[in-house]
This record gives sequence, C-alpha cells and structure tokens, in this order.
Amino acid sequence: MFFPIILVAPARAENVGAAARAMKTMGFTQLRIVNSQVHREPAAHWTAHGASEILDNAETFTTLQDALADIDFSVATTARSRAKFRYYATPTEVLEQLREKREWMSRFALVFGCEESGLSNADLECVDLLTGIPMAVDYPSLNLGQAVMVFCYQLSALNLEPRATAQQESPQQLQVLRQRISQLLENIEVNGDQKLVSWIEQRLGFAQGRDTAMLHRLVQDIEKKLAR
Repeated sequence: MFFPIILVAPARAENVGAAARAMKTMGFTQLRIVNSQVHREPAAHWTAHGASEILDNAETFTTLQDALADIDFSVATTARSRAKFRYYATPTEVLEQLREKREWMSRFALVFGCEESGLSNADLECVDLLTGIPMAVDYPSLNLGQAVMVFCYQLSALNLEPRATAQQESPQQLQVLRQRISQLLENIEVNGDQKLVSWIEQRLGFAQGRDTAMLHRLVQDIEKKLAR
C-alpha cells in the first residue's frame, strides 16, 4: 500500500529521527518532508536507530499541496482546538475510513504539522480528513515522534490485512466530486455561505465509495435540471 508519512516544516532533527524509527517499527517506509531539511542533520540519524534509510530516501517538497499532488486521500493530525468548526475523526475512525477507501483508492498519506505551530489553516484545507489523539490533559502534549508512533501503530493493521483486488470505482472520483459540488454551489449562488461550503467539503471526507457514486448521480441530475 502506498502510504507516505508527511512532516510539514519539522523543526527538530531528533524528532524527525524518532518519527522515522517509529515508522520502520510499524511497517511504514515512505517519508515526505515539506519545507525543511532537518532530516539531513546528524542528530536525525542518531535518533533514527536503524531507520536511516527512511531519512536517506525521504522526498522533499516546497508546499504540502505539492506533497499531496499524487495522493488519493489524505488525513491530517491536529489539535482539537485547531479543528474548531470542523469534523474530527478519532484514530479508530480513521482506520475504518481507510479500510473502506482502499477498496477503491490506492494512494494515501498521513500529515503531521510543525512541533511548535502545527498545521496552518491553509494546510488543513488541503487534506480530506482531520484527526488527533485524545488525551486526558491538554498539557503535556505528545512530541512529533510519539504522535507518529501512535498513528503508525493504529494504522499498521492495514499493512497486515489483505486488500481487495477489484476496484470498481475511480480513485479520483472523490476529488472530481469536490470540484463538481463546488461548481454547483457557485451556479446556484450559495458559494458565499462559508459555513455551508465548509460543512459539505468536510463531510465529503467521510463519504464511502457508494456514497460518492450516488452523489455524482445526484449532482448530474441537478446539473441537467439547471441546464434546462
């Protein structure tokens, strides 16, 4: 399964090394780094403890949007306070979502923000689903390496389970549906209702294959009606 871990603007080499070690332990090997070079520092390799090849083979990108260009479905981790007015999936719900989506998608990504500031609002807009780690207290929070370990452990079951060979749907149908709905909202002149638009965009991240196909049919029927 194609499933890179994406670290956006990591600030500390030790944390990136710890993340690489966690990835290898749980069976993830693809690392992408956005707007940072700290994974090249010796401290990252010291902390990686046998996972240096992940650091050596890491792909680098200027923006998160570039790093997600070839991804069918992306999940971003963020603090609940930054997810205000957004739908927020638990790690268990993320696992169930990915189990269903890999029946019709093949390229996924898990995104982590900078240790100090997390992901920006612009970065959050780039992903399909938000998640986070429920904690008993707000502080102390988990560091980057610990957070990567928690999610890699939670999602490692996907590496052990057989994947259905038949893919009845196009992996790009969710992205196309987003574009069609966005255009539809503009055509009926409700795209200025940011709360409505945001709600629709976020709920689409939870849509299963059958839901997505039915929504395509609904949008098509509405488009035909409007064309008359």
